[in-house]
Amino acid sequence: MSVTNSAPPSDSSGSRFTPLVVLELASDTNQDAIAWLLSRIRDQQQDGGDGDSFLSMAECQYIIKHLLDTLRAKQETHVPGHSEVKLYPGKSIVRRLQSKGILVQVFPLHEKEELKRLSFSWYGKVKLSLQPLDDIRHYYGEGQALYFCFLEYFTFALVPMALIGVPYYLFDWEDYDKYVIFAAFNLVWCTVILELWKRCSASLAYRWGTLSRKKAFEEPRPGFHGVLGFNPVTGREEPLYPHAKRLLRIYLVSLPFVLLCLYLSLYVMMIYFQMEGWALSVHDQEPSFWTGVLLFIPSIIYAVVIEVMNLIYRYAAEFLTEWENHRLESSYQNHLVLKVLVFNFFNCFASLFYIAFVMQDMVLLRQSLATLLITSQILNQFMEAFLPYWLQRRRNKKMMRKVQKRRTLEDKELPLAEQVRLEADMSTYLGTFDDYLELFLLFGYVSLFSCVYPLAAVLVVLNNITEVYSDAFKMCRVFKRPFSDPAANIGVWQLAFEAMSVIAVVTNCSLIGMSPQVKAYFPDSESQLILWTVAIEHVLLAFKFILSFLIPDVPKPIQISLARLEFESLEALKKKCVSEPVMLCGLLVLQRSLRGG
Repeated sequence: MSVTNSAPPSDSSGSRFTPLVVLELASDTNQDAIAWLLSRIRDQQQDGGDGDSFLSMAECQYIIKHLLDTLRAKQETHVPGHSEVKLYPGKSIVRRLQSKGILVQVFPLHEKEELKRLSFSWYGKVKLSLQPLDDIRHYYGEGQALYFCFLEYFTFALVPMALIGVPYYLFDWEDYDKYVIFAAFNLVWCTVILELWKRCSASLAYRWGTLSRKKAFEEPRPGFHGVLGFNPVTGREEPLYPHAKRLLRIYLVSLPFVLLCLYLSLYVMMIYFQMEGWALSVHDQEPSFWTGVLLFIPSIIYAVVIEVMNLIYRYAAEFLTEWENHRLESSYQNHLVLKVLVFNFFNCFASLFYIAFVMQDMVLLRQSLATLLITSQILNQFMEAFLPYWLQRRRNKKMMRKVQKRRTLEDKELPLAEQVRLEADMSTYLGTFDDYLELFLLFGYVSLFSCVYPLAAVLVVLNNITEVYSDAFKMCRVFKRPFSDPAANIGVWQLAFEAMSVIAVVTNCSLIGMSPQVKAYFPDSESQLILWTVAIEHVLLAFKFILSFLIPDVPKPIQISLARLEFESLEALKKKCVSEPVMLCGLLVLQRSLRGG
């Protein structure tokens, strides 16, 4: 294995400094290719400020990653020394080298001392306190810090529902019809927590300096390819790809594939109901303890099948979204999230909607919800916490045997080369996509149907508490350090959660309309009951949107601070223009030309 750092371990004066990013090349990489890659990287370098005082280490590593991602072929027809690896103008060099196995991986290095301090304050001891979000942001970037902040916020937001759910579960366990009050509480809860989260997110983003971050001139994503041309906005050379061709790929290939997957999911759901009916018939013929256990088997099998189908579909969705060739990373993420959310929502909740509104069996709905929720949490904890930890321990033991021949890891710091090799063998963190997806599905289980199973919120709170510690442990001990992701909010996931809250309003209103207490008011007219239910649902949706309008997304003090900052910037510009009349005249002419006068 050949390990090449982004910079040598010392500069021209002989002073030492810490390397930031590692590029691991294949052992058989031609020297001409290495020299060519280094020359292209150096072409991108520019003098900058002192990273130790102005930028955090995570921000410095992000800049390096950005420079590597923007390396694109110009006139080269192939990689020097590897004539079989073809290049054409506009092709991402790093992506091409990775796809052909020349460049094995690129990853930023951990900072041992800072990581040790972060680990101790984050998960080193069990404590009832908030996470060190500022430290997480400094080490991993805003994207990671916002995820852990949302996880923490979601957990605290579930506490009132959990406190109400426990006595509700204990005293009304056998009376499935008394869920109207809990459903009404669901309606208010899912709206208020999302509105308050936007204010919390804005406060953090303002504190971290990313609130006003704009992506109007977002760079093309590394995987984007096309004919090299000039961007009419920036005037720079970059790949160009016809928008019409991308739309054809989306509507003629991706959309039919998603619909086919939804049909397969529906087919699997029908098989589950057949298994459920068979288990129920067996129990009715010969009731016993074992036939009682048998009643839960179809739901457990179905829950496992759902997780497997979600995993397979996820890989297919990533392949299709990559093939669609989106120019911007935000566009790629939006299309990927849409594909995955539609399938996961249908796959996880279709059976519950069918039981609730077609079969109208609240006993089976409670049983199915509990089984799906508990089984999915057990599988997620195994796949996300235990399995990565066990695999990493096996890899670390092999590396430790080599290291401890010369020194003891606990007593002395690892040499740089050994640290690089150790981190190169660690698992790669794939981002917050799966983490947000898991929270989205848990939010759905709680907001949609928890009124018939009040312990759902309690189970999700317990899951989230373990999730905080397991995710923190994985970030510090199991995964390579990820590149930071500057962010002002949780992005498209905010829209996803708000869409789920709208569906929750409709679902809970329908469940209230189906309750015997409400039906008693309309003994002779079912159509009148439906009309009243729809009318109340529309009123509540209107109230939800009015509430979201009345609660500002950004707190008033922050709005004032941003307005003051903009005012001071304009005042400084005016003073500069007064001191330079020619520039002021030019600005006035430009302003008139833009107005058309």
